[in-house]
Amino acid sequence: MLINMVPNVLLFLLLAAMAATATPPPKPVDVPFQKNYVPTWASDHIKYINGGNEAQLSLDKWTGTGFQSKGSYLFGHFSMQIKMVPGDSAGVVTAFYLSSQNSEHDEIDFEFLGNRSGQPYILQTNVFSGGKGDREQRVYLWFDPTKDYHSYTVLWNMHQIVFFVDDVPIRVFKNSKDLGVRYPFNQPMKIYSSLWNADDWATRGGLEKTDWSKAPFVASYKGFHVDGCEASMPHSACPTLGRRWWDQKAFDDLDGQQWRKLKWVRDRYTIYNYCTDRVRYPKMSPECTRDRDI
Repeated sequence: MLINMVPNVLLFLLLAAMAATATPPPKPVDVPFQKNYVPTWASDHIKYINGGNEAQLSLDKWTGTGFQSKGSYLFGHFSMQIKMVPGDSAGVVTAFYLSSQNSEHDEIDFEFLGNRSGQPYILQTNVFSGGKGDREQRVYLWFDPTKDYHSYTVLWNMHQIVFFVDDVPIRVFKNSKDLGVRYPFNQPMKIYSSLWNADDWATRGGLEKTDWSKAPFVASYKGFHVDGCEASMPHSACPTLGRRWWDQKAFDDLDGQQWRKLKWVRDRYTIYNYCTDRVRYPKMSPECTRDRDI
């Protein structure tokens, strides 16, 4: 009897191990800039390298520049490899984000805040839903983002929005509609990136101004990965909802290892979290507990 039980025990342990390990998102597919993106403004400040496999955005005293996706998307996996402006970049913001197009807009933000030489970059994330934002979180990065390319990725489905840096989750925003918190689910969003001067707020709250003698400021891009459900207004539903890889149950939540990585970031590198700011928000937002932000 004991011998017959051994295979069943081993099978149970194997299935338990498999269930505890979530399937990682597929690796982003590198494509040229022109496949998924077009310039938005100041196209003469975008330089294409290696047939468009890399692009450099430059900011000078007269203008910055930016680009946007050709399509609009409801849910998906969006990734960009970026090498930030090196040296003294105080006042300079490099942004990579998704945004819809109306007054009660949805938005998912990566914003990289420049620094004085020798000081760390700050990565600020934010989520807008139904026009409401003010959900800033700020972290220091655990590497120098000016030395090499690093991946910055958004996974967005009906259950959660996850921000990744090099496959490390740095933030999760769960669907808390049942708690009265609006969640981005019915407004198609374009993907944007821009390089611009924001020295009225970006570095030490605007105390550090842009040193234009260091211009032009240059940020480099490659990868340009887009894997999303393409949709456009007035359509408010993904036609393939439930049939894409990010709709599978494995991506409803982070797995144990991912939660541990996120805790590592929060414990060591988080410098601001709206969920713990009792001065701005005497009453904590209801999604903070579900997002494990406290």
